[in-house]
Amino acid sequence: MTVASFDRPQETWNGRYAGDDYLFGEAPNAFVRASASWLEGARTVLCVADGEGRNSTWLAGQGYTVTAFDFAPNAVAKARRLAARRGVRADHREGDILTWDWSARSYDALVAIFIQFLAPEDRDAVFAGMQTAVRPGGLFLLEGYRPEQVDYGTGGPPRREHMYTRPWLEQRFADWEILELRAYDAEIREGTGHRGMSALIDLVARKRRAAPYPVDIV
Repeated sequence: MTVASFDRPQETWNGRYAGDDYLFGEAPNAFVRASASWLEGARTVLCVADGEGRNSTWLAGQGYTVTAFDFAPNAVAKARRLAARRGVRADHREGDILTWDWSARSYDALVAIFIQFLAPEDRDAVFAGMQTAVRPGGLFLLEGYRPEQVDYGTGGPPRREHMYTRPWLEQRFADWEILELRAYDAEIREGTGHRGMSALIDLVARKRRAAPYPVDIV
């Protein structure tokens, strides 16, 4: 994918999702599947920029009440078809990560997988919004690429500044309990969209509950 295509993300992604095949496959992302144990006790999940629904549909099949959105109409239509074919229910909506109303509802967990199209100048505001959407005690699950991914060229934009680093995530989630933060290289095969050795970084973080007000004893 060219650099220019990332300057028109909605048009680009809607075109990429126009085919009958599922660009990143129909199976859930490996990190999402492996993180299922963290979700024990959760009921509601928000899947951000969910694409063709591989993750939201799988989570719905695990019994969670799932809301998912993507800004590409073709992706949302395919996500709905995938859920219907699997016999599960998920609330798949058209929505833009830049204008989504994060305060409308709180979720037990938020899942964001490979949202590297997000430009650096938008990243802090969007991450702050996503964090708002997680209830106290809830979870934030994120998988993305590190800057070294540009050298591999096996997925994501050819822009290092779009990638995540450990220090940036540690700073962004400084007020959260970081349960897992792992940077590693691995071979991934997700449809035709992600194939080959990749520079990954995974985060699982829990939103801290507000400290109780002190009680005066008289």
